[in-house]
Amino acid sequence: MKDVLPLTTVSIDGLNKLFNHRTRMGIMAILLVNDWVDFVSLRDALDLTDGSLASHLKALVKEEQIEVEKKFVEDKPKTSYRATPEGRKAFEAHLAELESFIRRIDN
Repeated sequence: MKDVLPLTTVSIDGLNKLFNHRTRMGIMAILLVNDWVDFVSLRDALDLTDGSLASHLKALVKEEQIEVEKKFVEDKPKTSYRATPEGRKAFEAHLAELESFIRRIDN
């Protein structure tokens, strides 16, 4: 029988629960490297239904991580999103914590 090494306690307190869902992570990752991104582009890039994307966007808007712009282009409504400065900072901190967590458990 192999010796089992004791597990080290690793805190995940620094992770932002808002970004723990893969869809919200995907939204934030796209918005971090782009200025404004329209709803259809986000939906297609993440391969989501309109309803699923809308619910995740609503949660991020409510928490002021992203902002929304609604306008008409050639008489058609166009809704676009971008990360707020607070959202950028929070997501970057979340990613840094994830990287730190992976380094700790990988050693």
